[in-house]
Amino acid sequence: ECGKSFNWKKGLIRHERIHTGEKPYKCKECGKRFIDSWRLTLHQRMHTEERPHKCLECGKSFNWKKGLIRHERIHTGEKPYKCKECGKRFIDSWRLTLHQRMHTEERPHKCLECGKSFN
Repeated sequence: ECGKSFNWKKGLIRHERIHTGEKPYKCKECGKRFIDSWRLTLHQRMHTEERPHKCLECGKSFNWKKGLIRHERIHTGEKPYKCKECGKRFIDSWRLTLHQRMHTEERPHKCLECGKSFN
């Protein structure tokens, strides 16, 4: 449908759910549905307040490993994501993506009311 390809069948199936809207994993607590089991697991930790990933530097806990890794970069100063346009560095990929829109002037979010676009 969209031309994306994947190394694993599981990745393709998960991606196809974005197009079909299928969300087979349901939270027993609140009924919210998800396209895959790990998103459900992360969501359920919100209800239980489980935060199994703890920063050894300051003790702050996170409900998923990537959250901890990103947080630890605050302590180490590591900024592995670099803008090819200007060289500015970032602690995570989404901040780099937002920054790059400044260079490209991409504004993917459009107001349905007035038509104005935002990044």
